[in-house]
Amino acid sequence: MARPLRLSPAKPLRRAIQVPVWADLALRLGAALLLVSIVILVHWLDRAGLKDSHDGEVSLLDVVYFTMISITTTGFGDITPVSDKARLIEAVIVTPIRLAVLFIFVGTAYNFLIKRTWENWRMRRIQERLTGHIVVLGFGISGSQAVSELIERGTDPGRIVVLDPGADRLEEAEAMGCNVLEGDASRDETLMAVRIAEASTVLVSAGRDDTSILIVLTVRHLAPKVPISVVVRAEDNEILARQAGADNVINPVRFTGLLLAGSAQGTHVSDYLADLASASGDVQLVEREALPEEVGLSLDDLPGRARGLRIQRGGREIGFWQPEAQRIEAGDVIVAVVPTLT
Repeated sequence: MARPLRLSPAKPLRRAIQVPVWADLALRLGAALLLVSIVILVHWLDRAGLKDSHDGEVSLLDVVYFTMISITTTGFGDITPVSDKARLIEAVIVTPIRLAVLFIFVGTAYNFLIKRTWENWRMRRIQERLTGHIVVLGFGISGSQAVSELIERGTDPGRIVVLDPGADRLEEAEAMGCNVLEGDASRDETLMAVRIAEASTVLVSAGRDDTSILIVLTVRHLAPKVPISVVVRAEDNEILARQAGADNVINPVRFTGLLLAGSAQGTHVSDYLADLASASGDVQLVEREALPEEVGLSLDDLPGRARGLRIQRGGREIGFWQPEAQRIEAGDVIVAVVPTLT
């Protein structure tokens, strides 16, 4: 029987809000103070229409006092508007401002109490229904670059879940619009909280090969069918990573060596290799399943401006020069080069 998913109740997913809390609070308080200042000015200019039952004189302090009790609708009755003009000002100017200030404070309470509670509940609901998402375990240099590249290639940041033990790193991911969760990616409970078994793919980059391989083992235990890509830096650990269950093992040191070797063979080879790997280049490598209308065609006859390079068929790799590449079959996975510029 499949192991049931349990979500961590203590740490729901987070997503960045458009306006920081301190900025939102400052804007609301500033607006309220501006409105109160306007009422003080209006009362001061029309202080002759006010009557102070205490000493008969209306000073600036009396105006400030009367403004505050008017806006808060307290009304002790010691200072009152007696002239028709003063009463008209109270009805036409002060009352709308009083309502506006009230809405500002009610809105602030809603935003910082009700809305925050609602947002936490909403994120828990999103967390419970996560499916087809991309989970990034580790948001260091490689992980952050991978997320940036995914977003640049058109992936919705809301489909990306970043899991990392560092709060500062998560702030960067959150600012990019990703869902984030602070925790240890090698623990079952943490991975189940991001619904690892429902993910479309998992990217692992923990910074240390041993930690990354342990995470791959844990992910494969919880999600037997989810594709896993992992970054390892030691060549000896590539085999261990595959034995742990990784589908793709990326060695940045090896890739750097390929770029260096390419630059030694020509001035443009390394540039083109980097171009292929980035969404910001002129061309891009893509991998996708063969479309129904492509079945029966040659790899050289892909529609559009795509240039087919390789077919993955039944565990075999078929190059564009091989006879089997002259006919695409249903279920083939095609690796092609497509232009990114229009």
